[in-house]
Amino acid sequence: MSDILQFAVLGFSTGAVYAVLGSSLVSIYVATGIINFAQGSLALWGVWQTAALQANGTLVLPIGSFKLTDGPTDTVPALLIGAASCLVWAVLAHFLVFRPLRRAPVLGQVVASVGMMLLLQALVTLRFDADTLGLDPTVLIPMPILPSDTFTLAGATIAVSNLILAGIAIAIAAGMWAYLRFTKIGTATRAGAEDERALRLLGYSPDRLAALVWGATGFVSGLIVVLAAPAIGGLDPTSYMFYVVPALSVALVGRLTSIGTVCAAGLGLGALQQILLFATTKDWWPSWAQAGVGDAIPFVIVVIALFALGRSIPERGSAGVGRLPRVSVPRLRPLPVTGAVVAAGLVIALTSGTWRFSLVMSAIFALIAVSVVLLTGYLGQISLATMAFAGAAGFALSKLTTNAGVPFPFSLFLAAVVSTLLGVVVGVPALRIRGAQLAVATVAAALAIEAFVFNNPSLTPYSGALIKDPSLFGYSLAVREGTNIITLRFSYLVLAVVVLLLIAVARLFGGATGRAFLAVRSNERAASSAGVDVAATKLLGFAIASFLAGIGGGLIGYSSGQLSAASFTVLVGLTVLAMTYVGGITTITGAVIAGLAGPLGVLYLFLNQSLDLSKYYTLIAALGMLLRAVVFPPDGGPLQEWLAARLPRRTPALATGAGSVTAGSVTAGTAATSAGAAAASTAAATSTASTASTASTASAGPAGPDNSTDSDTVTAGDAAPSIASRSADAR
Repeated sequence: MSDILQFAVLGFSTGAVYAVLGSSLVSIYVATGIINFAQGSLALWGVWQTAALQANGTLVLPIGSFKLTDGPTDTVPALLIGAASCLVWAVLAHFLVFRPLRRAPVLGQVVASVGMMLLLQALVTLRFDADTLGLDPTVLIPMPILPSDTFTLAGATIAVSNLILAGIAIAIAAGMWAYLRFTKIGTATRAGAEDERALRLLGYSPDRLAALVWGATGFVSGLIVVLAAPAIGGLDPTSYMFYVVPALSVALVGRLTSIGTVCAAGLGLGALQQILLFATTKDWWPSWAQAGVGDAIPFVIVVIALFALGRSIPERGSAGVGRLPRVSVPRLRPLPVTGAVVAAGLVIALTSGTWRFSLVMSAIFALIAVSVVLLTGYLGQISLATMAFAGAAGFALSKLTTNAGVPFPFSLFLAAVVSTLLGVVVGVPALRIRGAQLAVATVAAALAIEAFVFNNPSLTPYSGALIKDPSLFGYSLAVREGTNIITLRFSYLVLAVVVLLLIAVARLFGGATGRAFLAVRSNERAASSAGVDVAATKLLGFAIASFLAGIGGGLIGYSSGQLSAASFTVLVGLTVLAMTYVGGITTITGAVIAGLAGPLGVLYLFLNQSLDLSKYYTLIAALGMLLRAVVFPPDGGPLQEWLAARLPRRTPALATGAGSVTAGSVTAGTAATSAGAAAASTAAATSTASTASTASTASAGPAGPDNSTDSDTVTAGDAAPSIASRSADAR
């Protein structure tokens, strides 16, 4: 019993971090309605800044640095400056990123938040060079600030620093609660959560009130992580950014409203993780669950909290919500498609070595990006677990080829089926939640899968999972032959698989299933009224998307001959999301662009070999993601509207209102409305697919005046159905 007590108190160090980050997330949500995935990355910068000051007095800026003191900075000033740097980053994030997106759709806000998360992590990696600053990451720095004294309680050795951290976390949470409840501006901030327009009429600026919250939460987040860093991990360029996931889980336990509940849940989660870590050392604990079990707990908490409390989590009042990104329904034209495939084949044949390999990787990542387009762009389900699905298939392929001896192509198909089953399981929360809450659930699932499966030596050897080369009818399709790092036959195998699947996805988008996806994306309640089975459609979307990602993961496995967890980290998945959003998250063309710009793709190789800038790859992806979300959003946005008002139009608009509808265009909302009329006049036994097909036929217009367009433009939400106007919460 004394051991359990000792490990529970030991968990207060990480629990204090969860409690403060979670309380910060709640405060920001109350003030702005945004779930900030970058909260952990803010603290990450503060830890490294404090360490640099303690090492040699260097104050590091995004560009440049200078000596603040001739030698090492004293502990307390270094701590305060490190925490203050987090405050500055938080305020900048508010004014430059999130304030312009206050009326943006949830997808844009989540993408911007993930972009800030990647930007800060990339800057930490680039700016805090261990050799330049004289830092040793293996040493637990920042230097310990809290006392190292211990005492004995009920036979357990208790560290005083852990109790102090818990006390600081409770004090910070109490201060946030008191500010929001008892101060005049705190009360005004909470009032803005109910009605932002009314707050403005009372003479308050929601933006300034939000800036106060952003700054305060940035400071306390940096403060608690710097204090706890010597006990929970020292210096690491990525770990603290993902502390936001357990913090999000405890924030959801508190329904994004109760800071006291969040603080208690954070401390409890930290204690539970350490107790489980202690349990894994016992003989009775199963060997297959000795790694990553603590990291899987936040996902379990997220799912339980969202299913139990999802309906009662409040939505913040706002002055308006922007349009969803425009969708282009693809039309397959034999000549252009054939020409593109032939051109790709010629380019592959004319290249060799690393350039051919980068082209093949671009094709594979284009397929993975298509899964993002399908699930997030078409179906509207924000998922951050794409690479987890791909990795599950890759490691399953290793087992199937080396242990079971399953031949190609059955091995690849069965591996994709494994990822499909996993995708359906991860997609179950989507039956209850949507938007940013679903993003929280999927990123928690991705981290749990990475820790519990990919980094588990009982399931995945650290030496790498070997994969046998594919062959068909005795003809080898191996990726390597002698000194040739990638053969032409394997390259054409990848090209054939990717092209066939892209054509299948294009046909799906243009059919009844694609129209059902768009109806669910636009308005779930209206789609349900139209006869669309919303639950089945969501699960179908997760199944197809995870199958596509699984095929991509299997091809990555074949291309390397063996796999490691580093190929399928959450960070890689976020980078793929960034490139897909930049390329166009609602189009297959955008997925192809994302593939060219994806990890190990053509752009990466160009940055590496031609410009020697590969270390800036993540930074470029993050900046592109932020520019796309803030300056050039796919839903049009203020900059495009300003330009459109001043540039001549080629064709006049046929209708006006919430958004102009050009010739041959249709909206998902209109499709849902027409589907409702069709459903009312058909027999009760009419199937969901045929109902959606009838809806599309009834609502689709001509292709255009000259009948030469390649796609029908679909603007989801531009012409909302009348049903949607009576369901304000169906978002």
